[in-house]
Amino acid sequence: LTSTDGTTWTSRTSGTNKHLYGVTYGNSTFVVMGDNGTILTSSDGTTWTSRTSGTTNDLHRGTYGNSTFVVVGDNATGAGTILTSPDAITWTSRTSGTLERLWEVTYANSTFVVLGTTGTILTSSDGTSWTSRTSGTTEHLWGVTYGNSTFVVVGDNETGSGTILTSSDGTTWTSRTSGTTNELWGVTFGNNTFVAGGDNGTILTSSDGITWTSR
Repeated sequence: LTSTDGTTWTSRTSGTNKHLYGVTYGNSTFVVMGDNGTILTSSDGTTWTSRTSGTTNDLHRGTYGNSTFVVVGDNATGAGTILTSPDAITWTSRTSGTLERLWEVTYANSTFVVLGTTGTILTSSDGTSWTSRTSGTTEHLWGVTYGNSTFVVVGDNETGSGTILTSSDGTTWTSRTSGTTNELWGVTFGNNTFVAGGDNGTILTSSDGITWTSR
């Protein structure tokens, strides 16, 4: 679906019946990713072209930074999937160094940050070489954003509280008190405010990523 104003939406022909999980934009190109290694690209959001990803693993999310697209996904072949491309047409598989499923990726502060199951956090400056970081948790991590010179990650609640981690550099991570027992699925930053969303209608806000207020 596409819209110029977020209010009125138009259905577009994707050319696939696969489930599509993520979308990103960079280098004048929209990139959509989904089931069985599906990658579609478009210059305008209207006409879509299927690309060869080189994998049959499910692809969950993508981002663009440092002149590189990075897409992450499942581990059906035995390793967390990471693909990179300079143009969204030709894709190269990268060694993630983890067997965990990878769910989310962002680029900020000259750093790619990837999240996955059981507390997995990977970082890279170029999308090619990846380093595993100590998150301090075994919770599944679902969402990441950057703002106010801070990375914020949100996730599962198997230990009884919605997981929130922060880092200034993507390397060293600190657990924060969310004040909720609900699972947190997504987080973003805008208007000088972090906003996290989760189960049972949970919305949390923070100006610094450290102190959170339930709304």
